[in-house]
Amino acid sequence: MVSTAPFTWQDGERTLRFGRGAIADAPALLGDDYVLLTTDRGRDAAPAVVSGAAHVLDVRPGLVDEIAAELLADGLPEGDGLLVALGGGRVIDTAKALAAATGRHAGAIPTTLSAAEMTKVHRLPAGVSGVSGVRPRVVINDPALSASQPDAELAASAANSLAHAVEAPVTTLASPVPTLAALEAVRLTAAAYRTGSADDSSGGDQAAHLSSTPGGAPVEPDRDALALAAFLSGYGIDAAWYGLSHVCSQTLVRVGGAAHGPANAVVLPHTIAALRRRFPDAFAGLDDACGEAVDALAARLAARAGAARIRDLGVDEEALEKCADAAAGRAELQHTPPAADRDELLAIYRAAW
Repeated sequence: MVSTAPFTWQDGERTLRFGRGAIADAPALLGDDYVLLTTDRGRDAAPAVVSGAAHVLDVRPGLVDEIAAELLADGLPEGDGLLVALGGGRVIDTAKALAAATGRHAGAIPTTLSAAEMTKVHRLPAGVSGVSGVRPRVVINDPALSASQPDAELAASAANSLAHAVEAPVTTLASPVPTLAALEAVRLTAAAYRTGSADDSSGGDQAAHLSSTPGGAPVEPDRDALALAAFLSGYGIDAAWYGLSHVCSQTLVRVGGAAHGPANAVVLPHTIAALRRRFPDAFAGLDDACGEAVDALAARLAARAGAARIRDLGVDEEALEKCADAAAGRAELQHTPPAADRDELLAIYRAAW
């Protein structure tokens, strides 16, 4: 298993800095004229990054395309400094959307395991078209921030990361290096929730599947391992794109109104079952990396996240039909052939209900 020791990866045009304490490198990496997009949580997490910004813009809750359109309409501060996101997936995707619309470069300091900082996947501001998605040019992934969520929210975010890892090896765009990264992300995620750190192999199989103490209290996961897993699985999904699982979770967010992390957590055990039927050999490798059936890990993450059932996420049962209708029209289903039809999608939502 790879080490969670700090590193810098110069990946083409982008600089990727990972490791506990990496936030201290922000001044040198971001420059002194950046525009910061963040939230109250982000302000609290990295006050020095806030104070070092030339301008600070608050990102409200809501849909990325609408938020980005509002910020564009209000007028972005002039200049060519980075548009830096300090926050989770919504904040990072907003910065990427604005960068795509304006031609500026983006930077990202994640405070969740969304891995949005690793991908070119994002919506564009409402009313903007004809431009390509962008990846942040500078990424600072410090586990003290990216894996800082409370336990239940962290488990939901880890399920999102795991969804990236299990889908990247099976899409029609899969290739060896992103698959290797995804398999390592599965190993790290599984190890993070054992009774010991991800680098501790002394526990053997007896400890491999434990996620709580004998008294029932949750074991504190190895947060550095989860942060690196998200980094690697994000790299994998950016290269290989996504299919059935992400279509189901994204639609449950946009149509059903579920939160992003819990939506991934609640559907993942069921979408893994559907993907396993399509790609049994690939899932044998994923199971081997996990040390058990990877859907069993997914189910435990969903339970830990409080997202074992869709009904627990505030989604009405009537929304399932609408979700299936919307998901059936998504072209990304072609990436995990055969493309799921409406009946299969509805069956997945009902199984998760």
